[in-house]
Amino acid sequence: GTPILSNIVSCIGIIVANIPEGLLATVTVSLTLAAKRLARKKVLVKKLECVETLGSTTTICSDKTGTLTQNRMTVVHLMYDNQIYTTKTATQEASFDLESPVMKQLFFAACNCSKAVFDAKDMEDFPEKSIDERKINGDASESGILRFTSKIDDVDAIRKCNPQVGGIPFNSTNKFMVTIHRDGAGEKRLLMKGAPERILERCSKYASSTGVRTLDERALAEINANLLSLMEGGERVLGFAHISLPNPPFDSTYVFDSENPNFPLDDLTFIGLMGLLDPPKESVPESVRICQSAGIQVIMVTGDHPATAKSIAKQVHIIDDPTVEEIAAQRNIHVDAVDCSEVKAIVVAGSEIKEFEEADWDRVLRHEQIVFARTSPQQKLIIVENCQRLGKIVAVTGDGVNDSPALKKANIGVAMGISGSDVSKEAADLVLLDDNFASIVHAVEVGRVIFDNLKKSIAYTLSKNIAELTPYLAYIITSIPLPISTVLILTIDLGTDIVPSIALAHEKAESDIMKRKPRDTKRDHLVNERTISFTYFQIGIIQSMAGFFTYFTIFNDYGVAPSLMSQLDGQSHYASTTVESRRWLVTSRDAFGKSSFHRSWFDDQIGDFTSDIQRANLSVQFDQISQLPVSGETGNAAFRDMVYVIGNRLQIPPCDAYSCRGLGQETRYNDFQGCFGTRNTTINLFGINDGSINPGVEAADKNTRGQPGFGCFELWSYDQQWEVQKRAQVGFFVSIVVTQYFNVNVVKTRVLSIFQQGFSNIWLLFGIVVETFIAVGLTYIPPLHSAFGTASISGLYWLAPVPFAVYLFVYDEIRKFWLRKGIYNNNKFGLWVHRFSYW
Repeated sequence: GTPILSNIVSCIGIIVANIPEGLLATVTVSLTLAAKRLARKKVLVKKLECVETLGSTTTICSDKTGTLTQNRMTVVHLMYDNQIYTTKTATQEASFDLESPVMKQLFFAACNCSKAVFDAKDMEDFPEKSIDERKINGDASESGILRFTSKIDDVDAIRKCNPQVGGIPFNSTNKFMVTIHRDGAGEKRLLMKGAPERILERCSKYASSTGVRTLDERALAEINANLLSLMEGGERVLGFAHISLPNPPFDSTYVFDSENPNFPLDDLTFIGLMGLLDPPKESVPESVRICQSAGIQVIMVTGDHPATAKSIAKQVHIIDDPTVEEIAAQRNIHVDAVDCSEVKAIVVAGSEIKEFEEADWDRVLRHEQIVFARTSPQQKLIIVENCQRLGKIVAVTGDGVNDSPALKKANIGVAMGISGSDVSKEAADLVLLDDNFASIVHAVEVGRVIFDNLKKSIAYTLSKNIAELTPYLAYIITSIPLPISTVLILTIDLGTDIVPSIALAHEKAESDIMKRKPRDTKRDHLVNERTISFTYFQIGIIQSMAGFFTYFTIFNDYGVAPSLMSQLDGQSHYASTTVESRRWLVTSRDAFGKSSFHRSWFDDQIGDFTSDIQRANLSVQFDQISQLPVSGETGNAAFRDMVYVIGNRLQIPPCDAYSCRGLGQETRYNDFQGCFGTRNTTINLFGINDGSINPGVEAADKNTRGQPGFGCFELWSYDQQWEVQKRAQVGFFVSIVVTQYFNVNVVKTRVLSIFQQGFSNIWLLFGIVVETFIAVGLTYIPPLHSAFGTASISGLYWLAPVPFAVYLFVYDEIRKFWLRKGIYNNNKFGLWVHRFSYW
């Protein structure tokens, strides 16, 4: 049987060939590079592994204010006394009347019912700043109102004259805030600001130019009509109301309790509305379009009124199609009469969510264009949970403390770096340093590129595994001399291939990366059946063919034809590392100078003729691809006997020059019958010492036994066998390296042609140079030969695998051509190619 050591070597070789040793380094480099790229795009990555998850995102639940919009609120309209007035902006003049008693009340409420203040340090350091440029401590809405009121009067002075003595802070449940103020005369007034519908439901009267009037249905309808008009323009609208607190009981000693209110919150007087416009960021509409073309659904989740949310959603293309209400209005039919399959867009109010069952969620989330309005942070969590229940990979944005549960629950939690709370940043996986939705899209693209590049690196690493595995299978099955050593396999895996595989992490995105649908996380893994098919049974087979071609070519050039390779190492004697297992190899050639053989033996196979044949102690020196000169003595009796037995048995002379001496006879040169015709002859194979050729076979032009042209036999010592095998193994190694030059450019793209992608990855070029230096060093630097078991080969052998490498490249370019035909043109054959070969 096969020696244990040979079996162990084979096992090690097979194991090593199937382990992508450079993958861990590639993953680490890819994720680190991604983090750096995202940092340049104003995205802080807290968890490296989440970046790859971004690439599979199917749904983004995004806040409106500050993420989709500029978060710079500007008061553009006022509504009081049932009339809408404009304010002064870059595109319009003010139409309100500061002398109107109702406007004065609205202005007073706007100045005092607020927590926003100008930053004291900023004003001290930069007193020349205009009101629009000043830094404000406060949320976006209150900041916009403060800028508006500060342009009319001194807000600080007004607040000092009317100090706050109580109130209720704003919260997402109430959606309003209350402040209580004492004027110079000691009178107290309660002010309320918040969502118009929440304010109106607490009012029984409204202020008008003719005095306070009852808020009846007609007045309420007029206010709501004006409110809807403002919101349909995309404005965030805040309502204001007030009530005077009588004294008693609300005297100077009265203590106001904000947790358990001990002051009136109903029967208020409605003052008016302020409409603030927060325009979308310029980059958002295009970013939403990119998401949609990438198969990513963008859902708006906001606390704004549904009409405001829908208006902004249309401006940024989250909604492009009519809702069921709009379709019904266009056709003048009831909403129930509209076919649900026609409706792509829906706007859902938070009040509706409270009553939702699972079926309702399924109905809502099947829409392509979705907006959730007037939602609370708790409802945002419910939205995320139901999206995930339907198999969506969800990224969600949040900035408040109460957004933390949703951020943690989402597959990717995204916090706002500017407006976000510390709690939300702690809970998130990513932090947008510029609060920009476009940054999320950049992150998704980077996530996709990471996954793409990891697949490319794995494909590059796996493809040569077959070329490393098949030599061991051939060695075990056909008993040919081992085509490549375990050391050389490790050299490929840990040397030549490492830098190029890592360099693929630097590969830029393919131009269609954001036109592909999100990958299916359940099916589209880094390695799937199509990856195995492509790397092992397409690219790997071609690389194996290149390796074996070079391997057999080298053996053939040294005198062992491919037809003789099978079972050449059947008894593990060929170039054996064990001294007692070493044997002479006997080959016969039809004519000297030719490389075609018809037989080969080992001395154990001719042991029937003599029992005392031993290996002669010969040293060997070699050139590249010529006859192998040998220096040494041939006086060993067993060696001379071996030469005699072989010549006698084969009936052909040695290829090396020889002489012989019979009993009582003189030495005869090149007399085959005289030397090999009788047992009592001493053969002196002196040609094996100096490389001289048997003149009887050197001019091979006839085909007569014992005459030139009939053929001759050669003897291969262990050293000769090993030297030839080393050269053949180096040839196999070089073939893998050369085909990997082409393969790394093949896997650079999964869909596009390499000529569309270009050659801008300088790291990859550097990797190929490093790969070449390693291969050339192992082949041609003598001190490395003994360490790695290599030997120098002719430069021509580097060209042997080139036809296979070119075929590999052309084959893949054709495959990708049809792949693109299938993706972009729905070509049937292209779709078939995509189905079975898109890895």
